[in-house]
Amino acid sequence: MTTGIESLRKVAVLGRGTAGSLAAASVSRLLPEGEFELHHIYDSRIPVIGVGEGSWPSLVAELHRLTNLPHDIVQQRLKGTRKYGIGFEGWGRRNQDFIHYFSPQQVSYAYHLSADLLGDLLHESTNALHIDRKVLNITRVDGGAEVEFEGRERERYDLVFDARGFPRQHDPEQHIDISFIPTNKAIIRRCPAIIEEEPGKAAAQYTYTRSIARPHGWVFVIPLTAHTSYGYVYNSEISSHEDVEADFDELLDSDGVAEFEQRAVIAFPNFVHRRIYDGAVARVGNAAAFMEPLEATAIVFAQLQIGMVLQMRFNRPLEFHERDVEVVNRFLINYVLCSGLFVGWHYSFGSIHDSEFWRYARTGAWAQHRTATDPAKVDCSALRKFDDMFELLKQPYIDKADWERMCGFPVTSYAQMAQGLGA
Repeated sequence: MTTGIESLRKVAVLGRGTAGSLAAASVSRLLPEGEFELHHIYDSRIPVIGVGEGSWPSLVAELHRLTNLPHDIVQQRLKGTRKYGIGFEGWGRRNQDFIHYFSPQQVSYAYHLSADLLGDLLHESTNALHIDRKVLNITRVDGGAEVEFEGRERERYDLVFDARGFPRQHDPEQHIDISFIPTNKAIIRRCPAIIEEEPGKAAAQYTYTRSIARPHGWVFVIPLTAHTSYGYVYNSEISSHEDVEADFDELLDSDGVAEFEQRAVIAFPNFVHRRIYDGAVARVGNAAAFMEPLEATAIVFAQLQIGMVLQMRFNRPLEFHERDVEVVNRFLINYVLCSGLFVGWHYSFGSIHDSEFWRYARTGAWAQHRTATDPAKVDCSALRKFDDMFELLKQPYIDKADWERMCGFPVTSYAQMAQGLGA
């Protein structure tokens, strides 16, 4: 049998954000040098928004593998800190702050990092022809895909990773709407650093992403050594921009932050594409799926999308390719919807604020979760898996065989959040 790697002689990655940079570096690392051609294509007129980002522990090992740099050097290059979990302030029924730890607690950590610096770091680890052009269209052709450029001849590729960001418009035939998550917009501010880095050393403090419930939504606080990133996540159909800005000012004042730089206002869909991978084109990052950043899912989604497509194409015989495409798609959609159910569930317990946003989050948005993830509509078992996690938590004793059970997140995360939120 012919393995898939023998069919990959020319690969393209579109986009230079986090997902595109991860995809290009991953292809460079996995394909034999000199036996393939990689084109990394991006439009330099589209800036990368250098917001602070959270991640999962899987990224620590991944960046070490992709760059061959020691962990401490990677962290310093990213102006990063060590994230041991998420601190929830004002969430749930118990009126008590709590932390959702990575497992094992106080041992496993991720990075808080600067997204623009991550792209630069991965850029150095990528062996590719860099093409600075706007992409006009991608067309499936026999055995691959053709990319049409602005001001350059079109080219054919065996595999294309499309990491150009959010779809231009929502299409119910192409996208599954994660309607039970109640937010759709974020205001990003850059504030002074609160973590100091000693010269030549990676910051070793235990840090946590702060997730602060506010009347119009919630605010993340991500500490880097270069600055601190604040983001107010809200629903623009419920709260006005002016009201959110005013409450944002009030929070920063209570945190003792006297100055800030306004970075961006980002509207976003909560969705997953029905066709993440079609055999020739793999959507990754925000082109494939997105949900608000409450549990820092964006980077880990991109890692999973890239890893599954590459491992399947590299290792599986071509004879199984068509069947594998369907399996990959169903798995990725299921994973995103499982994660979305976990995130949306956070809102169902409300917060210390009895506001229009929180009433909608509890009784409006979350009430849609069963309809939105109906197996007949989404062709996957996310809802059943989500329900099974709570049946597991009801047991007086969880057998060792079930310790690794997951529905987007492991059973340890469900247990921590259930206790913290007052489930």
